[in-house]
Amino acid sequence: MKNCSLLFALAFTTSFLQAQTDFSQLGTTLPTPNSYRTASGAPGHEYYQQKADYEMDIVLDDNQQRIDGKETITYTNNSPDQLSYLWLQLDQNMRAKDSDTKKIRTMSLDEGASYDDIKGLHNDFDGGFKLMKVTDIEGNNISYTIVKTMMRIDLEKPLKTGESTSLKIEYWYNINNRKEIGGRSGLEYFEEEDNYLYTIAQFFPRMCVYNEVEGWQNKQFLGRGEFTLPFGDYTVNITVPDDHVVGSTGTLQNPKDVLSQTQIDRFEESKTATAPVMIVNPKEALKAEKGKPSGTKTWTFKAENVRDFAFASSRKFIWDAMGVEVDGKTIMCMSYYPKEGNPLWEKYSTEVVAHTIKTYSHYTIPYAYPVAISVHTDRIGMEYPMICFNGGRPEADGTYSEGTKYGMLGVIIHEVGHNFFPMIINSDERQWTWMDEGLNTFVQYLTEVEWDPNYPSRRGNPAKIVDYMKGDQAMISPIMTNSESIFQFGNNAYGKPATALNILRETILGRELFDFAFKTYAERWAYKHPTPADFFRTMEDASGVDLDWFWRGWFYGTDPVDISIDEVKLYKIDSKNPDKELAFKRALNDAEPEFLGEQINAKTITSPIVNQKPELKDFYNSWDRYEATSYDREQYQNLLKGLTEEEKEVLGYDWNYYQIKFSNEGGLPMPIILEFIYEDNSKERHYIPAEIWKMDAKQVSKVFYSKKKLKEVILDPNLQTADIDRTDNYWPERIEQSRFELYKNRGRYSRGDEPNPMQKAK
Repeated sequence: MKNCSLLFALAFTTSFLQAQTDFSQLGTTLPTPNSYRTASGAPGHEYYQQKADYEMDIVLDDNQQRIDGKETITYTNNSPDQLSYLWLQLDQNMRAKDSDTKKIRTMSLDEGASYDDIKGLHNDFDGGFKLMKVTDIEGNNISYTIVKTMMRIDLEKPLKTGESTSLKIEYWYNINNRKEIGGRSGLEYFEEEDNYLYTIAQFFPRMCVYNEVEGWQNKQFLGRGEFTLPFGDYTVNITVPDDHVVGSTGTLQNPKDVLSQTQIDRFEESKTATAPVMIVNPKEALKAEKGKPSGTKTWTFKAENVRDFAFASSRKFIWDAMGVEVDGKTIMCMSYYPKEGNPLWEKYSTEVVAHTIKTYSHYTIPYAYPVAISVHTDRIGMEYPMICFNGGRPEADGTYSEGTKYGMLGVIIHEVGHNFFPMIINSDERQWTWMDEGLNTFVQYLTEVEWDPNYPSRRGNPAKIVDYMKGDQAMISPIMTNSESIFQFGNNAYGKPATALNILRETILGRELFDFAFKTYAERWAYKHPTPADFFRTMEDASGVDLDWFWRGWFYGTDPVDISIDEVKLYKIDSKNPDKELAFKRALNDAEPEFLGEQINAKTITSPIVNQKPELKDFYNSWDRYEATSYDREQYQNLLKGLTEEEKEVLGYDWNYYQIKFSNEGGLPMPIILEFIYEDNSKERHYIPAEIWKMDAKQVSKVFYSKKKLKEVILDPNLQTADIDRTDNYWPERIEQSRFELYKNRGRYSRGDEPNPMQKAK
């Protein structure tokens, strides 16, 4: 007995510890709250952030494909600390010949190496910033040290709290060809016309973030982890060929210097238009791309309280615009695109920009910047304050596939949505990709379905993440993994967090609680620098629901969801009424299948001994064990006399009691959502919170009751939980249906060269 007790204790302890692993509070996993960031997830009374203002003169050299720049940075120290040096980011140095990005890139060769593999290996692009001068505001040289993609500025005297300092930098760099070496920004070359389309970003040395979380954010830029930057005000003069059209962060300050009066009039008209108005129409753009510049023009833009700056420039640009009202303000939604983007871009781009701004403003905060721009490129997409670069190019004949159309709409929604995450709600992308990509992809999903209820969203629907979550665990990272160290980047940083938030909204909290909490997070951290803990704490604080188990499972773990129905048993109360109970037992006996031997015996044994000699029979040969006797009935009446009226009522309940056992095969605890289908085809839903797993993380049982007879049980009937194995989600078990194809030959033919549906229809 002692040994049995010990075994029981060990088993209980193991189960309890497993449960604690899933449902214990995050506790010391999250940083300790303080006066800068509170336990509620809100900024504390001593919260601060630095400010970096820029004045720049930028020249785009269309002949040499390079940027020449001069900038003046004014940095204000709002921290309680004295700063003896400053850190800047030199992101273009990622493309320097000796960059770590190239050194750490793995590659192997086999018989299947492609032309691009070998061409990339031999690429000798001379990238990176070429610094000409680094001086103080008076032109005196400043001591600085370059550390790969970072630069330290050594100050002559410490910068005290509340003080500002200014420095000047002169530099240039070669613009990368995105087709040849990739990149978030760069150029696209149109060989037939000998023209370029430039999308320019990370084009100037930029201040790093300094805060109480980690001091200076000086993690090197290796290419994947994006950016974290302080807010500031920008004045930027951009000199380009005089036949170029420029779209940029900020608002144009000198339209009369760079636009015709016709274009200015069209722009004014577009502010109140209900459909996009052409500022530069296709005919005018076609004329420009066939011409040659006679000189240069300087476009001046200003932007306030932004964390970054980007622009696009080309003589090929068609430009359309439309104003949309948000919170009493007119936001200019605009698109810049070459003729190669039509007919898709003319039809959809600006309309999608406007829809995105309105929808995101509803779910987060009202969009506060004056413009939102979508620029067409040959690459997938990248975001900056007020401007983004997006792919989605039709075929040369103007047709396009469904994938091209929705890929374009999706990337525009996603990149315009980045104005909210992280351009306004300014998380640290270098550390936590999911805080901008995941949150943004979640709101992207909401925006897509409000565009079209049948929108074929790639991410957000729990069923779409199943294949990833049931994959090789060795190749799956927790969401809470640094941006540079993530396996399966898209699924981890975009898909899984977006799905988790969708499940949190629809299945755990409900829309009302979730939407209030999510909006509270956006309002608290607009134009500030939130951390993961600030998000987790705010969502709990504003919803009033303890979600530590959810963050632990979905964000800190890699276990998938896989809950199974192991067993369904029917129980009924023994009423003690002999007539009723014996009749029940008779029915059960009659329902039992007959043993094959008994069937054969009935045909072959025609004269058993007891029939040959009746004297061998006794009471039991004629006794009906399912027939109640007067004694049985008398005992039943005596039982009733000893019961209260309430006990008699319970004894007479004619209910069906179903005991259902469940196993957590995947390891990630989730609510148990059931649909009961009864024999009369009526349905009933049951929602059991995830806390049912808190004392046993592996197996639980639950009893349900109904006067109806159960025909079928379905676990997670609406695919709400991303359960990776649905074969064990049914009682009785269902046969999985699929199809296989027959081929004349073993090798499958390729459909890759087939025309798109629009071409087929023609």
